[in-house]
Amino acid sequence: MALQAHLVELERKHKLLENELHEALVHLSTDDLQIVELKRRKLMVKDQIERLKQTADETLH
Repeated sequence: MALQAHLVELERKHKLLENELHEALVHLSTDDLQIVELKRRKLMVKDQIERLKQTADETLH
């Protein structure tokens, strides 16, 4: 099921971004713009996950 595989990949990517963001926040030398960019990318992936889940729900019903 391609839809499920794509969802799993997006969730993996979201977790990686979450870990990267955590590491950036722990290191005080991290540039604020880099943190903002990581947060933006993480939110974009989260939005993609939600849209994909919604599409999957619509397809099943």
